[in-house]
Amino acid sequence: MVSIKERLHQTQQLIQDTANQCDRNPHDIQLIGVTKGQPVSALIEAYDAGLTEFAENYWQEAQYKIAQLSHLPITWHFIGPLQSNKTPAIANHVAWVHSISREKIARLLASHRTPSLPPLNVCIQVNLDGEESKSGLAPEQVYNLVQQIHSLPNLKLKGLMTIPKLHANAGEQYTSFAKLRRLREELNHDLDEKLETLSMGMSNDFVAAIRAGSTMVRIGQAIFGER
Repeated sequence: MVSIKERLHQTQQLIQDTANQCDRNPHDIQLIGVTKGQPVSALIEAYDAGLTEFAENYWQEAQYKIAQLSHLPITWHFIGPLQSNKTPAIANHVAWVHSISREKIARLLASHRTPSLPPLNVCIQVNLDGEESKSGLAPEQVYNLVQQIHSLPNLKLKGLMTIPKLHANAGEQYTSFAKLRRLREELNHDLDEKLETLSMGMSNDFVAAIRAGSTMVRIGQAIFGER
């Protein structure tokens, strides 16, 4: 049975190899371990192997793990659907929220973030393919939310996140991810933004995401195995 340490190192090597193949600096790509459904012991094993960035999809599960691992210098990301009643806790216990798609949620996170903490890093979730089963804004709706977030205290808009359709063809997968990169470029040009983060790519498609410009890949199964 392959260990978490071995799978983590294989994933890190593939990230490095892919970055080198497309003339990118591997250090510009952040690996985030997605730990939904994983026991605390698995997170400790990954941490001991060198992983320090972890992401959760559901607050109840995240809350437990954050408390259990509070003695470790872990950076926590929240990547799942955001409910209004969970925003007070989320705002003060994670460093990143990747899944903002409503002004109301952004305002709640901003109002609940303790001012003595660093600003909460946030990404806007974009639904590139118009899939009803997925959260996120249509690309043309992102402009307004960018400007709304800038008016709020205690938040730092870092970039964009997406979960595109999974394509059988690597070229089509690249094309999907490239749409998010172009949207970031358009926002930076049209609104004089300096957005850098592209949170895109999971276990099945992160190679295409890196080729398209991803700066954060969110990897679960490739590191932790089947839940």
